[in-house]
Amino acid sequence: MKNYKILLFAFLILPFWAISQEKEKDSVQVEDKPERPAFESSYIIDNPTNVLYSKNTLEIQMQHRFGIIKDADLAGIWGDANIRLGLAYSIIDRVTVGFGTTKDNRFQDFNLKVGLLSQTRSGKIPVSVSYYGNVTIDARKKGFNRFPTVQARYSYFNQLIIARRFSPKLSLQLAPSVSHFNLVEPERNNDMFAMALGGRYKVSENTAVLFDYSQPFTQYYVYNSAYDDFYYPKPGISLGVEFSTSGHAFQLFLTNNSGIVPQQNYMKNTNDFFNGEFMLGFNITRIYNF
Repeated sequence: MKNYKILLFAFLILPFWAISQEKEKDSVQVEDKPERPAFESSYIIDNPTNVLYSKNTLEIQMQHRFGIIKDADLAGIWGDANIRLGLAYSIIDRVTVGFGTTKDNRFQDFNLKVGLLSQTRSGKIPVSVSYYGNVTIDARKKGFNRFPTVQARYSYFNQLIIARRFSPKLSLQLAPSVSHFNLVEPERNNDMFAMALGGRYKVSENTAVLFDYSQPFTQYYVYNSAYDDFYYPKPGISLGVEFSTSGHAFQLFLTNNSGIVPQQNYMKNTNDFFNGEFMLGFNITRIYNF
């Protein structure tokens, strides 16, 4: 009889023991994993994105801009083109160093990208934050009053990239920046403050539409016999499509930014998108894991 009482007591207390065990499991903090990257490529047309790779990943970059469509034959393909070839290497997780060479002005850029904050799947951290910066050297031959000193060849770019993956289809980023040229024309400031807004929307598994808008804020005062007013560089406007796989991304777009090094676009863009001063361009990135 005593054994039956023990079994009955165990049977009655079993549900309460199971509930307490479940509560203990719930109290254990589940690892909050980082959200997937907001973008597929390290560039969203003219601006860098928050995409960073794991240690020992090499990225090859090719960026091309044809001539302005309305000024050249065959949709600008026969016009003056600008091209940049670059490499970026992840020395550790979330830290990438790179180098690129650009046709216009023979710009040689040394760049750095660092992941500062990662969006989490739970939403506890709602955005990803990254830093991108470069030091660029104008490697053209010394001409009349072009480079009075070696320091006059240098320019710099610093940008904070704030990105969010809203859903598997929609991602947006906001990117304040400051550009600096050591040597500028008398009417220009050495520094340019600006803001970029970019977005990506997936329309199929490997295809997405892109937009990229860059707004300069620093104005110049220009005076001559024909023009006397404050002047802003033209905002950069870009629209395109992206085709991506696990190893590479191809972007085809229209843009009014003929420069490729970002500080050149922010400080010296004179093309008016709404006046037909835009061009075809494409970006190709390919990654290799070692």
